[in-house]
This record gives sequence, structure tokens and C-alpha cells, in this order.
Amino acid sequence: MKLSVDLPKRKSGILMALSSLPSNHGIGTLGAEAYRFIDMLSDTNQTYWQLLPLVPLGAGNSPYKSPSCFAGEPLYIDLDFLARDGLLSYSDILNADFPENADFDLVRRYKTPLIRKAAENFDTDNDDYKIFLTENEFWLKPYAVFMTALKVFGTSHILGLPDYIKRRTGEDYRDFLNFNKREIELFGIIQYFFYAQYFELKRYAESKSILLIGDIPFYVSEDSADVWANPENFLVGEDLKPKLVAGVPPDYFSEKGQLWGNPIYDFDFQKKDDYDWWIKRLSFSFRLFDVVRVDHFRAFADYYCIKAGSLDAMSGEWKTGVGLDFWKTAHEKIPGMAIIAEDLGVMTEAVTNLVKDTGFPNMRVIQFAFSGDPNNPHLPSNYPENCVCYTGTHDNNTTLGFIENALPFELEMINRLFPETEDFPRPLNLIKAAMNSPADTVIVPIQDYLMLGEEYRMNIPGVPSGNWAFRVKKDYITEELKERIKKIARLTGRE
Repeated sequence: MKLSVDLPKRKSGILMALSSLPSNHGIGTLGAEAYRFIDMLSDTNQTYWQLLPLVPLGAGNSPYKSPSCFAGEPLYIDLDFLARDGLLSYSDILNADFPENADFDLVRRYKTPLIRKAAENFDTDNDDYKIFLTENEFWLKPYAVFMTALKVFGTSHILGLPDYIKRRTGEDYRDFLNFNKREIELFGIIQYFFYAQYFELKRYAESKSILLIGDIPFYVSEDSADVWANPENFLVGEDLKPKLVAGVPPDYFSEKGQLWGNPIYDFDFQKKDDYDWWIKRLSFSFRLFDVVRVDHFRAFADYYCIKAGSLDAMSGEWKTGVGLDFWKTAHEKIPGMAIIAEDLGVMTEAVTNLVKDTGFPNMRVIQFAFSGDPNNPHLPSNYPENCVCYTGTHDNNTTLGFIENALPFELEMINRLFPETEDFPRPLNLIKAAMNSPADTVIVPIQDYLMLGEEYRMNIPGVPSGNWAFRVKKDYITEELKERIKKIARLTGRE
């Protein structure tokens, strides 16, 4: 039984984090520049806009360590649109002085009081708002209560909350809810702002025939409303402290492995519960996006877990995941899913078979192609049609940065296979190589079309700070850029 929905043939798109868009308020938003970017995608014959997770940012400003799998990041709410809707005055949002890249602390200090002011001004006797509350009650109320608790008790960690908050029962907990009723309501109103603006943008994308690709991590943060409100789905104790945590074992890149710290799912419970929490998560994602990239897809086949409290990942062990049983259940409950399986890294037979059995397109990254092995799956000549090719991901260097740091044998191979010309310098030549490949879908980070160097990369894995801050300049959309994108699409048959 084929579980996948076929993506359109020979189409392409651009990877651009919402936060990377220009704006007058220090960070990309759901405002005018997002519409302008969609216009550019349409004008250059692109099909996809791939986004990074839109959830609230977590430790290190990472969208992959969020306090919620369902909520939206309030900083992405557009202040100009709030003023348009009469919730702020334009005098409230006079342009502040922001650096070129996102300074998250500065943006939070500036935007948070203004968004809360708009929430205070909001009339809750609003039919759309009431529908929003009803449709999203299963995640919205727990999120709002959890975030209020973190604020009231001055912590960002679930273990820093009192026991009665962790248990969500008793007179003290009821008193907490009653005393903080307005604060809880404000968190919900702010989420309404986010999703009202998001779905307005999504409708515009649809009108321009642009498909949105979302991104969901496999694991959730240990300090999240998801763990707090659904502890039975995770291997945690009554105090919500994880018993086992996620990571990867030692390898060539990490002598002691990587200790991520995310709680491990209680798959025995989830299977008995017909994977209800995961099904809700996927269903919600497909309300937001046309296609969903599942990060760390391999963990559905087998996953690495480490005893909580370990100092490194050396003592962990592999366990068998829920595999095809989960995806058959998901397919029955959410027919028509369009999934991209992120299967990068060292693959086992179980992972390879799961990708094959689901029929989901998996990933190829052209930066990984130049090992010298003619059978390297990342060489464009070895691609199947049913895959998604990237020049690089948010975790990679930019393509120019990769070339500038390439080892001599890699550079020799690049020059031999894809010699540059006056019209196509090396970064553009690798984009053209990706677009010429058999892959049905090609996604190119905006930095690569702009031919930016390594100082403009989005994330360096394993580095806890200084990531996720890249933003394009205000005038990044030029006729030269648009012609460059259109030309490559035209030459490679991806118009």
C-alpha cells in the first residue's frame, strides 16, 4: 500500500526561514515582506516555499527546541498588521534601530510589550476568535497555562515548577488558574493573532499557486507544554523528569556522541492509544502546510536512547521504532499526506526499508556528493526521481562557503563534474546541477541564489549560541536575482 502523495514532477522552490525576511522591526514576520517573497516565487516560476518550524523559539533561539509543537512564535506577528487592524496605533510602532541580523533579545524587549498591548486592546467578543478557541482547545489551553506558569514562577524549565503545577490537580492548581485567568487568556489571544495572520498569508500563497513546506522535528523539548500536558506519551517520572533521553552514538564527528536531552516517547502507550497525540500533531501540521518535512525520520525505524543523567552519549542503546505500523495508522486517519522523509546520516537497513515501504520521497544534499565514491547516493547521477534534492540545508554551510572550504579532492571533483563558466560560477553551477538531476523536487536556500558566503549560514550544529540570526537585506529582491532564478529553472525544465 502506497502511503505517499506524489509531489509535482520537476518542480523547485526556495528555503527561507520566516525570521530571515527583512522588516522594520528586527525580525522577519507574517507581514508585507512575506507577501513580497511569495510574489517573487511566483514571478520566478517556483512552486515551493520551505519554512523552518514556526513554533516558539527555545534554548539558543532554536526552532527545534520549542516549548510547544502547536503554538506559533509571537515574534513573527506583524506589528504593522496589528496597527492595520486597529489594535495598535501607528505611533506605537515607530521604527527602532535594529542590526542587520536578528538580535533576538533586543527584538523581544521591543515587540513583546507591543504585542501584549494589542492583546489587551482586543475584543474577545469576536466570532473568529471564539471559533479559534474551540478548534484549538486541545493544545491552546495547556500551552497558555504552561507558559503562564513559567512566567509566574520565573523559570524556563519544567522541573522548576511546583509539584501542584506539574500534577495539574488540587486546590492550589485551581487557585493558580483562577488567579492568573487574564494572563492565560492573553497567551491565547496572542496565538489568535499569529494564526489569523498566518492563514491570511497561506490563502495568498494559494492564490499564487505556491505550496508551503513545513518542518516538524521528531522529538519535543523536555521543557514543553507537550510533555507537561501529555506525560503519559513520554518516558518521564511523576516529577516529569525524563527517564531516557535522545541523542546519537559516538561517530567520526563526535568522539562521545551527541546528548540531545529530549525525552523518549512511550511507544507502548502510544500504540495502545492509536498514536492519538502524534496523529493530532500531524493533522495540525497539514492544516498549516501543503507538504511536511519530518526531521530525524530515521527514529521511526530505530532510535538511540541514553539513561537520563548520563554525561555523554556513549552508554546509550538502539531501540526499534514504531515503523510502518505508525505510518499505516496515520495514512488511515489523515489520507493524502505529502511527507518528505529527512533520512540524512548513517542509514541502517531498517531505515532504508521504511522509506521504501512508505513511498515517501527522501533527501539528497549535493554538498555531500563529493566523497569520490561513484555510488555516493548524493551524486546527482545517482538520484531516483522520488527524492528531494537540496544544495544544502539549514544545518549546512552555504554553497559558496562549502566551495571556499572544500578539500582539494572535493574541489577537483566539483571542477571536473560541474565546470564553472562565465554565466555560471561554482555556486550557481551546483544549483544548476541539482536542478538538472532526476529529482522530482529541488529546494535551494535563498543564501545560495544570493551567492553568500559561510558567514551567512543559518545554523552550526553543536554550537549553542549565535545561530538562526541570518536575515536578507531589505533590497535583496532585484531584477538580477529574479532573472538568475528564472534562467536556471528555464534551462533545467523546472518552469
